[in-house]
Amino acid sequence: MDALKMISQDSLKTEIPQFSVGDTVRVSVNIREGERERIQQFEGTVIAKKGSGISETFTVRRVSYGVGVERVFPLHSPNVKAVEVVRMGRVRRAKLYYLRDRVGKAAKVKEQLR
Repeated sequence: MDALKMISQDSLKTEIPQFSVGDTVRVSVNIREGERERIQQFEGTVIAKKGSGISETFTVRRVSYGVGVERVFPLHSPNVKAVEVVRMGRVRRAKLYYLRDRVGKAAKVKEQLR
């Protein structure tokens, strides 16, 4: 069991950005298309954070062309290059799954003043 912990400790990132549920973030993801690689930005609201250690993930939701799109990103994945906080949100819940049912202005999260 200790060998598994040692392997996972090596894979942990040291620079983890501070963000929480409700924040609007811009995630830089490494995309492989055949032999080519490029970095794609995915910007949206963090609706959930889950897990701990090497298996920690966060879910980002955005509306693209009228369709809600959610992506789950492993926090310590080598394909996640950077997570940049665009806006800090003020929420009172740990999971924002209710935003899936909301449309337009009702789906907005209030901004937290710094």
